[in-house]
Order: sequence, then structure tokens, then C-alpha cells
Amino acid sequence: MPAAVRSLRTGAAIDLFWLPLGAGGRSVRLNGVLFEAVSARLERRPRCELYHTALEVRVPGARFVIEMTPIRSIDAIGREVVAVGAVGTRWFGRFRIFRYEVLRWRDGLIPDAAEAVDSPRRITDDPEIAQRVLDLVPLVPTPVWGRDELGAGEMWNSNSLISWLLAGAGLDAASIAPPTGGRAPGWQVGVVVAGPRATA
Repeated sequence: MPAAVRSLRTGAAIDLFWLPLGAGGRSVRLNGVLFEAVSARLERRPRCELYHTALEVRVPGARFVIEMTPIRSIDAIGREVVAVGAVGTRWFGRFRIFRYEVLRWRDGLIPDAAEAVDSPRRITDDPEIAQRVLDLVPLVPTPVWGRDELGAGEMWNSNSLISWLLAGAGLDAASIAPPTGGRAPGWQVGVVVAGPRATA
């Protein structure tokens, strides 16, 4: 049965969005460009477009947005924050401006979805896997954003969250690649950290 038909029948799907880093914000965009310029020089490779990822997960009767974002000063209606972590260092995390939050937002929005590239990308329409991803969100590790506290070889960030969820739910997250010419720093970290939890 074609995937689109199965999705319509079960009401389940997981869609991945590739969002250009800093879409809608000049400061994050500039910092990303500088980071990639330094990384490319050190690794002796061409510069790439950097991507941040988010998920839209549908299960029968409900739709959720899953994303890691800077902590916000106001609450949106229905927005569910299931985890928080520090940015930069644990000490910085004492201050609200240096914390991130993990959202599992029913009927939520991906603010920069209009700027997404090669998106949405359908990952699966299996209802059991979709529910498994939703159930895993509150269990996500919350190391310091931008550091390799887990010893996985690269910094933990929003991409790590998404790949951790997909791998932990039993999907082959390691084979998922960003749009041509792009990089998703932190993606492999989530796959590595999910290793013991991932199901076949």
C-alpha cells in the first residue's frame, strides 16, 4: 500500500523539516556562518549551509510539533515544554537567556517552516513509531547545548534531539542526510547517544 494511502487511513506520520540555521533571525544566522567558516577551514573542506531540524508528528486524532528552541519569555497557548537545559555552560544555565527548551506542542507551529528546504520530508507513517517518538520526548537527555558532555564526538544541539528521537524509536536516523550541500551539526551525536536505547 502506498505511504500516502496508509497515512490517510491511520492518521499517522512523522515529517522532518530542514530549516536553514538562523532563518528569521540575523544574529543566529551570522553566528552560524562564522562557526561554519571556522569549522570548514579547520577540517579543510568547502563551507556548507547549516540546518536546524524539527519534527511534525501525527497520530490518530492529534498533531504535534517537536523542536528544541531558546527558552521563550512568554507562553503560547497549548505549548508544552517537556525538558530544559543549559546553553554554553551549566553555570550559564542559571540565567533564563542561557537555557533551551524541548517542545512537544500539540497543534503547534514551526515558526520558520516557510523557509524550510526539501521539506517536509516524510520519515514514516507507522502509527506505532509515531507514538513511540512522542513518548520518548520527555526522556531526552539534556546536556549543555553546544558542548560534548556525553563524549559522543560533537556538540549536543537541536539536531541531536531529533536524531535521538528517531533512532530511539527504531528508525535508521544515521542514514538521513540534510539537503544537498548542507550539514546538520550534532545529528550523529543523537544517533550515538541513542545507541543503547534504539530498537531494531
